[in-house]
Amino acid sequence: MASGDIVPIELGLTDGDLVTLWAPRWRDGDDEWEAFLGHEDALYGFASVAELAAFIRTSDDHDLVDHPAWKVIGGLSAAQLEPEEHHIFDLVGVPELAAGDPDPDSLGELEETLEMARTIGEVCELDVVTKFFGSHPVLGALPSGMSAFVGREGQELWEQIGAAIAKDWDRVVDAIDAVVKSPEVDAEAVSVAEAELLAAEENVVDAEDAAETDDDDEIEQVDLDDDSDEEDSEEETFWHGVGIDPVRIVTSEGEFFTLRCYLDDEPVFLGNDGSITVFGSERALARYLADDHDHDLAAVSTYGEVHTAAIDGSLEVEVSDENVYVLPGLADDLSQGPKAVDIEQLDLAVELLSDAADYADDDTVEQALAKSTPLGWYVSYLLEPDPSRLAPSPPFSAEADSWRTLEHAFEARLAKG
Repeated sequence: MASGDIVPIELGLTDGDLVTLWAPRWRDGDDEWEAFLGHEDALYGFASVAELAAFIRTSDDHDLVDHPAWKVIGGLSAAQLEPEEHHIFDLVGVPELAAGDPDPDSLGELEETLEMARTIGEVCELDVVTKFFGSHPVLGALPSGMSAFVGREGQELWEQIGAAIAKDWDRVVDAIDAVVKSPEVDAEAVSVAEAELLAAEENVVDAEDAAETDDDDEIEQVDLDDDSDEEDSEEETFWHGVGIDPVRIVTSEGEFFTLRCYLDDEPVFLGNDGSITVFGSERALARYLADDHDHDLAAVSTYGEVHTAAIDGSLEVEVSDENVYVLPGLADDLSQGPKAVDIEQLDLAVELLSDAADYADDDTVEQALAKSTPLGWYVSYLLEPDPSRLAPSPPFSAEADSWRTLEHAFEARLAKG
């Protein structure tokens, strides 16, 4: 999430699903704030997006009216107030999540839902909620991901989390239920918003139908005199043929080369046990590949061709542009704001850090870049542009520090050959 945004969210509560607005932390001078749509001790929730839109357009009697982005929110269409999937928090469904077996999806959903409950408790000053998290420090294991719940000890840890939730979670939901209010809204304004939502839905259907029609009408054209396919085949590189890519990585410590491929969409690097073997030059990498070594790429069916070419001296380590990753400077650019960031460089860096973490079976990068975190929200704003989203507001020091932490963790995975 980015400071300065106001985010539509959905809360699954005892009386049903309600939509509201959440303003993540933002600065006003030397003060830092966080709030929900509400007034005094009440958090406002609405049974439909249309009612939420109607309230926004007809009332200024709430705590978000002084938020720096409120004027933008007031101009959004009803469809733009639909909560995105990662902003849906099923509070009453928490016990069911905790009762099942842990997997990456359920852990992520549980962690994000608990964090939202904690946030509501802090903003609304709910002692019951605050006491719940203070009394059960075992919940702090959730951000560690699946690695914390492996083996007998991991199973015991998961059972402790389930026991804590089974014991006290109902009190948390009751406390939140008690502060949620649904103010009356103007019926005419609700009708207008409902019409907007219906029109937006019909436009989506029409667009999908048009796309299907266009696909049906397309005629495949074949030029029998075009030898470009044959030329492309002749120009196919050795590396493309074996499905393994040389990679160049620039870090704060220098320039390094390694290899990477994908097996069933899972990244595999030249290395062992999550550690990536790197070299200071293409020649050093080629010399290493000519010798026999125990590494994960050796199990790839086409690696033998790489080894043979390295032995006979025909192997040329050539890195294509899409496999060049430059990390230095990104953290500083992120700290300066969106306009300072090289989007292509950031996109590639996210790919590299994510691949390296996946290779090591480590979900810390995935968690750090989840849209429910300040860094993840900021990065998603840059890489997934959406004109309906508000631009992030400074300061960005926390996001930059989080990115530096990811960079340092990645550099620690590199083993110089």
